[in-house]
Amino acid sequence: MSRRAASHRTPRRRPTLAIAVGVAVVLAGGAVAGVAVAASNGGSPDAATTVNPSATGAASPSGGAARSDSATEGFQDPAAPAAASTATPVRVEIPAIGVSSGLEDLHRGAAGELDPPKDWDSAGWFSDGIVPGQVGPAVIAGHVDSPTSAAVFYRLDELVAGDRITVRMSDGSDRVFQVQRSERAAKSAFPTSDVYGTSPTPALRLITCDGTFDTATGHYTDNLIVFATLVHD
Repeated sequence: MSRRAASHRTPRRRPTLAIAVGVAVVLAGGAVAGVAVAASNGGSPDAATTVNPSATGAASPSGGAARSDSATEGFQDPAAPAAASTATPVRVEIPAIGVSSGLEDLHRGAAGELDPPKDWDSAGWFSDGIVPGQVGPAVIAGHVDSPTSAAVFYRLDELVAGDRITVRMSDGSDRVFQVQRSERAAKSAFPTSDVYGTSPTPALRLITCDGTFDTATGHYTDNLIVFATLVHD
C-alpha cells in the first residue's frame, strides 16, 4: 500500500460515547490497531466481532480466562500455539511512523477473542501465542485513537513494504521484522487464518482499527493488518 499523509485521520472523527460502546483498539470500536474499546469505563479497550474458527480453518481456542473488565469484545479468534521461549517481548519500535512503545500482555477473553491493551498509548502482544522471533505468527495490537486524540497505532496505515519493526526482548536482544504488505479487512470478514494460522517462518502481525466509525454501534467497520517477516535476530 502507498504511504498516506499523516493527516489522513482526524482523531475526533468519532464522538465520545456515554454508554457502553466504544473506542477501537485493534479490531473494532476505535482506538487501536484493530481492537475495540468500551467507552463506558473511562476509555478501556473494546473489540471486534469474533470469527468462527470453523469458518476459517483456524483451530478453535480452548477455554480462556474470564474477560478483562477493560473490554467488551476483543481481537478475533487468536488460535496460536503456546509460546516456548523464556525471553518475552517488552517493547516495539517502528521508526517510520514514530512508534516507541512498551508492550502489555494480551490474553483471550471468555469468547476466545483477544482483549485489547488497556492504555491508549501502549501496544500489546498476544502472550498466549507465538513469541516474536519464533516460527509462526506473533501478534501485536494497538489502538488507533482514543475518544480525544490519536493513539499508539494512529499512523499504522502509513507503513509500506520494506519498513522495519524492532521488537525488544526481555533478555536485551532485538527481533527485527520487515513489512511485506498491509491489508484492510471488514470486521465481518476478518482473515483469521492469514493472521493467526500457521507460518513456516517467524512472522509478525500488527493490528488496529480502520475504516469508518459507526456511531450506531460504537465501532470502526474495518481492521488494518500489517504483515511482516523476520530479517534479523
